[in-house]
Amino acid sequence: MIRPVRLEDARALGEIYNYYIARTVVSFEERTLDARDMEERIQTVSASFPWLVWEEDGEALGYAYVNTFKERFAYRFSVEDTIYLKRGCEGRGIGKKLIAAILNEVKKMDVHVVVSCITMPNERSVGLHEKFGFIKIAHFHEIGFKFDRWLDVGYWELTL
Repeated sequence: MIRPVRLEDARALGEIYNYYIARTVVSFEERTLDARDMEERIQTVSASFPWLVWEEDGEALGYAYVNTFKERFAYRFSVEDTIYLKRGCEGRGIGKKLIAAILNEVKKMDVHVVVSCITMPNERSVGLHEKFGFIKIAHFHEIGFKFDRWLDVGYWELTL
């Protein structure tokens, strides 16, 4: 079931995200979040943008949201998407359903472009976004540094 995020999801969503912070280069964050940190993010983002949760049997298994792409006023018609799944839930179609749902919500807004920033390589995320029509528009070489290695980032966009 896909539903809007609730503040009481903070702990579960933080656990999902903390895996990516602590164990992967998918997120460039390096400090894990506690429930209060995630509550603040939920409040801030969901006040203006859709944030959806995939839930099964009362357990959050993934989430997707969009947020401001950049702060400058001229970017007001652009958003950046984010999607994370609980480890072990990949390959079940949850990501595909979450992206479809978040894009449906975005289409109800005054949004012209959705941007996705993906640490490279990440074939799953690239494939997922390209299934929905995102096209690669940029590749930054060695722009991030985490776990003692330089990391590339690619940008994909979808014009609505």
